[in-house]
Amino acid sequence: MAEAIYPATFDPITNGHVEIAERAARLFDRLVVGVYDKPLKNWLFSIEERLEMTGQALAHLDNVQIERYGGLTVNFAQERNATYIVRGLRTLSDFEWELQLSQANHGLTPEIETVCLLASQKNSFLSSSILKEIALNDGKIDHLAPPVVVAALRRKLDV
Repeated sequence: MAEAIYPATFDPITNGHVEIAERAARLFDRLVVGVYDKPLKNWLFSIEERLEMTGQALAHLDNVQIERYGGLTVNFAQERNATYIVRGLRTLSDFEWELQLSQANHGLTPEIETVCLLASQKNSFLSSSILKEIALNDGKIDHLAPPVVVAALRRKLDV
């Protein structure tokens, strides 16, 4: 049984994240979406809010579970008996960063492989930071994030 993790901060989850999760769910028997919790980072949404929004956004995927994690991603993968780490790539700079991470991870745990999925053209520019910036400036975001996230951003940013 092929099992993978899809780790990210999901602050908040975007339609780009959903796209990668949907595609990864078709490739693997089980996909654990890891919502990263680093207490010292300045998040817009709490870990509880990010877990809730991510869970709602991916509820339609039967073989996906949502979990909170901290520490090294490869340790999280090992704890979940996953042999693959799924990452989404939008740009060349994403590739360069993911290549470095993959090599570091492989040095720590050679049995875990990184699988990179290319974002579709419609999501190739989209990140949580860009989504928040558009929302903060009262831009249209309905096509960029799941409805639960759109509502949460409007509440949180009072827009």
